[in-house]
Amino acid sequence: MKRTNKEVLFKGVRYLAGALPLMFIGPSVIYSAFNNREHPLYVAVLILGILACGGAMFLIYKGINTIMKAMFDS
Repeated sequence: MKRTNKEVLFKGVRYLAGALPLMFIGPSVIYSAFNNREHPLYVAVLILGILACGGAMFLIYKGINTIMKAMFDS
């Protein structure tokens, strides 16, 4: 009977834990950027928010992929 690799499982959980703050920070920064369109750093803040959202999506993908490897790979 196969057993779950606990070290790899916790690594996947850490990826998901890292994605959690980015899931809230990214949309908040984008919202703030759109509310301050006259500000000279509007584009920089918008790009920062988009990168935070992209980072959250990447970490979620990496975390779920790692958890699936821990459960189903030998």
